[in-house]
Amino acid sequence: MTDAEHGLHRRSLLAGATGLGAAFALPASAAQAADATAPTTAKASRRHPRNWPDPEPYGVADTRVDLWPREDNSFVLPLELRPRDKERGTVWMRDTYVNCFVVDGRPLYVATGTSRVPGLEAAAPWNDGIFVWTSRSLEGPWKLADTTRIRPGAEKGKVWSPEFVGENRPGRTVVAPWQEYWHDDRFGKRGHAWAPELHHFRGKWYLVACTGDYAKKVGSFMLVSEGGVEGPYRLIEGNLDKPFGDSFIGGPSFIEPGAYHHIDGGLYSEGDDAWLVLHNNLYAKFRDDMEDIVTTTNLPTFRQQPYSPEPYLEGAYVFKYKGKYHLVHAAWDRTSVNADGTVRHAYDVPAAGRVQYQYDAIVAVADRFEGPYSKRYTAGVGAGHNNFFVDHRGDLWATYFLNPAAGYYSNDSRTAESAVPGVVRLEWTGPSDGRLYVKRGSDGGGTRH
Repeated sequence: MTDAEHGLHRRSLLAGATGLGAAFALPASAAQAADATAPTTAKASRRHPRNWPDPEPYGVADTRVDLWPREDNSFVLPLELRPRDKERGTVWMRDTYVNCFVVDGRPLYVATGTSRVPGLEAAAPWNDGIFVWTSRSLEGPWKLADTTRIRPGAEKGKVWSPEFVGENRPGRTVVAPWQEYWHDDRFGKRGHAWAPELHHFRGKWYLVACTGDYAKKVGSFMLVSEGGVEGPYRLIEGNLDKPFGDSFIGGPSFIEPGAYHHIDGGLYSEGDDAWLVLHNNLYAKFRDDMEDIVTTTNLPTFRQQPYSPEPYLEGAYVFKYKGKYHLVHAAWDRTSVNADGTVRHAYDVPAAGRVQYQYDAIVAVADRFEGPYSKRYTAGVGAGHNNFFVDHRGDLWATYFLNPAAGYYSNDSRTAESAVPGVVRLEWTGPSDGRLYVKRGSDGGGTRH
């Protein structure tokens, strides 16, 4: 469940990343992005850290070093390596997703994300599906889900793939026709799954993911396991013919008209109810049998405070903590030049002179799931397309992957640090302020918890 009100006991946050896999080290050049006006006058009597004043005007990005994943607040998960990972020494992953569930009275951590195949630099124009790792501790050991009993001889940990189309049976669809691999003269082999999320809800495992720009139809879908976390998974009834929601004109020009639907689908659950969350502003309640959403067209929208103009946002995710709903998006911080010659960092739409810099996590807060939501703020620099979760000790975390597609981590000197299964500690600014930030340094606005 994404409702974080578990009532679990707290402990001090994990100190350092020694022995926990490759730690993320903040590049020295990042200091140039720091705002010299960051407040340093925290009151010792304050229990929670402070909210930082938001940059003005609305839509300006906060680039302070304290909001970066750093060596002192984050680490890369030591996931079990697949044969394809051995040379790199770390799992290549985009859209990192990690969560903690209590299953049979014990904590079970799960990890998944967008994968690529050997020989390709990205997860396009095709990949081979969705992999899952599990652990009893965030620190590990992390093992690939044991799929060997389901598919002896197949690659361990792969729980769904277009390759599994041969497992379709009357009344049980694993891969729909619109999810299958296909070929064209321009790209060759096409078809893939992106941005998976794994949820344990009412005793069952659900995988929500999307097909990407090179698929026959682009959009979000959901799988349900007929066994444990390793599967076997099948497609729910509502996605047999198409992704969730209406189609619209979107994505690259090579996508066929009518093929594009809303991507980055996720699941939010509270009690016995569950909702679909779609990028970047839509939601819908699931039917009680979880085989489809209640409203399949003209989906309702979150009540947000958009930027003006509103840029392209991705990775919508809802997380509840201490009675507040946190709507998380990924947005590109684009740099440009102000009239006085200074550098402007903002969540702008693309335009001449605007350069992609960092793929950030931005968040808005509300008292109700549907909103109205507060103005957005920068929660993590470079931590875009992530999720928030609570570990079994009650501590707060976010995932990150450091986007290599453009901007800071596309530089040849930094690509080895990018596309990683990273987690970074979060801090809560208390019941009155209600924000979640990447764990800031000693001058990050207040006394620690």
